[in-house]
Amino acid sequence: MALSPDDVARLARLARIDLSQAELEHLAPQLDVILESVAEVSKVAADDVKPTSHAIEIANVFREDEVRPSFTAQQALSGAPVKESGRFRVPQILQEDE
Repeated sequence: MALSPDDVARLARLARIDLSQAELEHLAPQLDVILESVAEVSKVAADDVKPTSHAIEIANVFREDEVRPSFTAQQALSGAPVKESGRFRVPQILQEDE
């Protein structure tokens, strides 16, 4: 079952995306290919295969914390273009109400 531009228009309305008729006609076959691909993968996925996010098992590698020589605060701030109260001063990117 192929997606029609009307199907895409309905999905776009649900997602509150405004698409032109040309965009609807362009996207319909592309979305259809995506849906077919998902259906094909669903056929291959068997109940005995657990879902994974990576092809191989991975594990977090943690190490014990250990004290090692490092910069003092003064050394770390020595190259800072702007300092304030013993800290790096950076431009504000968020407003107070956010």
